[in-house]
Amino acid sequence: MNWQKLYNPFVIWLLRSPLHSLMDESAILVTITGRKSGKKYTVPVSYVRDGDTLLIISQREHTWWKNLRGGAQVSLFMHGHSMNARGEMFSDTEMVAHRLLLFLRQFPRYQKRIHIKLDANGQPENPEAFKRYVQDVII
Repeated sequence: MNWQKLYNPFVIWLLRSPLHSLMDESAILVTITGRKSGKKYTVPVSYVRDGDTLLIISQREHTWWKNLRGGAQVSLFMHGHSMNARGEMFSDTEMVAHRLLLFLRQFPRYQKRIHIKLDANGQPENPEAFKRYVQDVII
């Protein structure tokens, strides 16, 4: 069974509840509208801030991000507040690699989660593993 089918509804409920502070501060909800179906989808994600931009990493195998091709309006629910934003996705491997390094530097515990460790200079200890990972994600 796909664990996200059980996990995501609980996280969505928790992030919308008065108990949202129990979740990691980098956890937010993104609501997007399906390009073909018009249906609204809400997904919990982790992010890091790059100035006024929020960077979110998703596995290519997930499909929610496909609705962001060419840019799209999204709703964000962060720290108990809703806001509208414009979402875009990046799949170019060079752009993903650059943004992923930024993400990993600002969110070091994510390094352990994806098994990509950065050295003291903020570069991947295993460049080949990093390249393989970049092929599997979008930002």
